[in-house]
Amino acid sequence: MTQGYAAIVLHAHLPFVRHPDRDDYLEERWLFEAITECYLPLIDSLERLEADGVPFRLTLSLSPTLMAMLDDPLLRSRYRQFLEAAVDLADREVMLTHGRWDHTVAKFYRQHLRAMLRLYEARGRDVNGAFHRLARAGYLDLITCAATHGFLPLYQHQPETVRAQVLIAAHEFGRRFGHPPRGMWLPECGYFPGVERYLREAGIEYCLVDTHSVANARPAPRLATFSHGWTPGGTAVFGRDMATSKQVWSANEGYPGDAAYREFYRDIAWDRDLEHLGRLAGPNGIRTFTGFKYHRVTGPTDYKEVYDRWAAEQTAQRHAAHFVSERARQVANVRGWMPGGPPPLVVAPYDAELFGHWWFEGPYFLEQVARAAQRQHTVRFITPGDYLDWHREGQGIFEPSYSSWGYQGYADYWVDGSNHWMYRHIHGAGRRMVHLARQYQHGAPSAVAHRALNQAARELLLAQASDWAFIMRSGTATDYANRRFHAHVGRFHRLTEGLAHGQEPDPTWLGKVEAADNLFPHLDFRVFANV
Repeated sequence: MTQGYAAIVLHAHLPFVRHPDRDDYLEERWLFEAITECYLPLIDSLERLEADGVPFRLTLSLSPTLMAMLDDPLLRSRYRQFLEAAVDLADREVMLTHGRWDHTVAKFYRQHLRAMLRLYEARGRDVNGAFHRLARAGYLDLITCAATHGFLPLYQHQPETVRAQVLIAAHEFGRRFGHPPRGMWLPECGYFPGVERYLREAGIEYCLVDTHSVANARPAPRLATFSHGWTPGGTAVFGRDMATSKQVWSANEGYPGDAAYREFYRDIAWDRDLEHLGRLAGPNGIRTFTGFKYHRVTGPTDYKEVYDRWAAEQTAQRHAAHFVSERARQVANVRGWMPGGPPPLVVAPYDAELFGHWWFEGPYFLEQVARAAQRQHTVRFITPGDYLDWHREGQGIFEPSYSSWGYQGYADYWVDGSNHWMYRHIHGAGRRMVHLARQYQHGAPSAVAHRALNQAARELLLAQASDWAFIMRSGTATDYANRRFHAHVGRFHRLTEGLAHGQEPDPTWLGKVEAADNLFPHLDFRVFANV
């Protein structure tokens, strides 16, 4: 008998990276690696479940910037070339490793990459479309996040920005999938009281927050995170469960750290000649990850043993069975101390890219979770939307607290000594955008002025992406993040300085900017005019 539910929610997001002027930008590989290691394997796993008749419900948040890149013909073509290059390298690796300790792993990569190439072509190079088909088949519930993943709590005193981020996201989702999103993954799980006003305007029923946002809510929710509550503004809020988070995210206790799983940081890029790496070698002799990794985690030492795919799959099966049994034990325990209320729901939100990119076996693990769940009847895997349909009231009304996930849980990662300087530029540009939107909203700007206003809105949204602040704080690709941020702010001001005085930008230059930053084709600058 079902005693409760579990909801796995994956958030798929990447910043908008598209450089039509050059085909060797390393940062475009963020997308290519995610497609190869995360999105296609996830589609493959879900389609196997479908073929075998195994029921499963998974929630997937697709960010508007990611959807735009997955749809882009240029990036689709470049990804096809990247995947072909990976298959070519796999062929060379099989020949190179013949008779060696790593030959079996090389053959696995060749088989795996060829399968991903076939899948990509069979789905018409349309990853969004493949996810949409799985949603129609009942395996996915698709939701979204803010337009460019802007960290909304830092814009709460500029409501036009929050509204624009939310409304544009909802419109882009509806344009692709034919219906509005029921839920929204708040970027970085960043919540502030009042954000639900804009969610409700966009037709969004629920959002996800971190654990302490619910724990510190007023009044204190009786059922903690094991059921949703309703904000005073009428949006349902689901809180992250700490136990499920620890089992996957913990560096010491989480599943991905098991000795049998593939070691992420040992890559052949630093062991092979650049000529052998071919097109997967970085530009100008820069070495970067190829995705060919021949070792397993082994332990906390520099010595790493060879990767054994069969052993890794057996481990993933054991971990999946453990994950399901723990959720069953959890809901049974909670059911014991909350009789009479709605059945408990355990919400397990994760970054999608963890499953496949950082944890190579992650998509296989999710498939095995579905198969293990079918063999028991205590816990059923559903979506937050399903739970709302069945248990609408939840635990009544409460006001969640300001919060985020990540370090310290209160926006520390997105505003600290490494990146706080960004916000005076973003807020200043935001004020100018609002002023211009109101100035031109009731008039009839010329065709060029209208295009410039729309492009200025795009550049502002791109500058607001939380990714640039995150990268600067983490110190991983800071030069690139700095260049991108300054480029978007600079383009914004060049587009708007003349417009403030009735002067239009150079149409030729404007066309080049539109061609480069071409997301949100139906954006209307007037979205910044009102709140």
